[in-house]
Amino acid sequence: MKGREVTFIIVALLLGAIIGGFVGDLIGSFLPPGAAKTLFSKSIQIGFETAHVELYSLAFTVGIMFKINFMSVLTVLMVIIYFRWWYI
Repeated sequence: MKGREVTFIIVALLLGAIIGGFVGDLIGSFLPPGAAKTLFSKSIQIGFETAHVELYSLAFTVGIMFKINFMSVLTVLMVIIYFRWWYI
């Protein structure tokens, strides 16, 4: 039972980050230029670009990039607060 709860929390955190990032970009695209637009549309990218490895009969591409913005951090914090309030 404990494994299901941990999986649910991880999925909720990932979905919160994804949806929050999308909402932040969406809000930032509609705001007029200024501090609020910068807050919502500025993001930090963490990770590495794709690396393509090609062997004789096998080829694969590896890469991961995290794009973090204000709303993604805010929604992840809201998910954490929600789970602390209801489940802990």
